[in-house]
Amino acid sequence: MFIVRQIEKIQPKRLQPLYIKIKTFIVDKIDRGEWQIGAKISSEAELVTHFGTSRMTVNRAVRELTAEGRLIRKQGQGTYVAALKPQSAFLEITSIAEEIKRNGGNYSCKVHLLTDEKANPELAADMQLKPYASVFHSVLVHKDTDIPIQLADRYINPALAPDYLKQDFSTISPTEYLLQLAPVYRAEHTVEALIPDAWIRELLEINESEPCLALFRKTWVGGKVATRSCFYYPGSRYSLGGRFTPSASDNTEIY
Repeated sequence: MFIVRQIEKIQPKRLQPLYIKIKTFIVDKIDRGEWQIGAKISSEAELVTHFGTSRMTVNRAVRELTAEGRLIRKQGQGTYVAALKPQSAFLEITSIAEEIKRNGGNYSCKVHLLTDEKANPELAADMQLKPYASVFHSVLVHKDTDIPIQLADRYINPALAPDYLKQDFSTISPTEYLLQLAPVYRAEHTVEALIPDAWIRELLEINESEPCLALFRKTWVGGKVATRSCFYYPGSRYSLGGRFTPSASDNTEIY
């Protein structure tokens, strides 16, 4: 028995997996401020050399931190420190610019399309317009510390926002501008998880396997359809949430 106890006593403790040590190393640098939000971290090759381990081990650590929302990987560019995920209240009409700023981010946007188009029959019917009537169309990518957070694909009824195409959306977001014109009378929201089309992935700088949250929204002003929009959010960078307080008469139907 004495010999058995001695053997048990000198057995080495189970070592922490190296990929956990690498994760801790990266998180410590972020938490101490050595790597700020939006900063590029050491490359996988540099981490392999630093820890004397395999690329597979380093890749696992980086991949898990990306899934946890601490890092963002950009194809062909490297890995960057992620901002805290903004949370959109999808039951409300809010500005993505204000959400990012409220979460301490550095907001910017890029306009990819701002034009007057002819509404196809399906779009026209959905927006209560005549087939091939004029409709404004915009595609903007909103960013936090130069990292794409939202792609906003909007169709706007020109009768309700005739000067929409004249706006400088680097100084005011489309949501802020439209809410200045008139309060929303009614809104419909649908949320869906999907793998977006190639052009959306390219603008959001995500790979072909990353899912997006897609928020489909239609708004009315004074009984007329004002906008039909789809907002795409990379799943690793954004979350959607909402809260409402039911009236007493609604309580029996909540569940």
